[in-house]
Amino acid sequence: MIRLAKLLAKIVVWFIGISLGLVVLFKFVPVPVTATMVLDGNGITKDWESLSNIDRDLVRAVIAAEDGKFCSHSGFDAEAIENAIKRNAEGGRIRGGSTISQQTAKNVFLWQGGGYVRKGFEAWFTFLIEKIWGKRRIMEVYLNVAETGIGTYGAEAGAQRYWHKSAASLSEMEAARMAAALPLPKKRAVTNPRGWVRGYGNTIAARIGVVRRDGLDSCVYD
Repeated sequence: MIRLAKLLAKIVVWFIGISLGLVVLFKFVPVPVTATMVLDGNGITKDWESLSNIDRDLVRAVIAAEDGKFCSHSGFDAEAIENAIKRNAEGGRIRGGSTISQQTAKNVFLWQGGGYVRKGFEAWFTFLIEKIWGKRRIMEVYLNVAETGIGTYGAEAGAQRYWHKSAASLSEMEAARMAAALPLPKKRAVTNPRGWVRGYGNTIAARIGVVRRDGLDSCVYD
């Protein structure tokens, strides 16, 4: 038992050291690849861009669509998590309560899919990036590693794929449609969307104005 306890202690120390090292490294260095990219059978198309080269309306759009409290929480939205638990207990389609910070931690350091083990690691990395990266870097990394289409990762690659233009010059509607597809980019159309996806994109476009008016993206730019 003593040997096992020592081994476990060493594993924990090594894990903490390696995870801290990676988080500090990626505060300054672009994330080269993620597990999701490596496991994507459709190949990888990506192009890292600094946040200054990504249209602010896309930042507003993902906040409107994914995490309206991005600038006010410390990585976790307790109310959203509680609501997701209640809805999931009622059955039907599983819904998540993940913040942009949690999604970034998962996309960069972990793998897709559920499970309490992965959620535990996700919480640890979310805590680290909130403390070490800050909101601006979290948003920058999120918009560079998020899957924006089949085999396509990041805002720049998505903008080039759909509109043959830079992510720095997206219109409000283009930003909204990209944000609408982010949770399920393999299933939701970005260009010429129909039905619910089209309506959802229109709703996000309207919410961009709310994010702008209320300064809900202030932590990214201040």
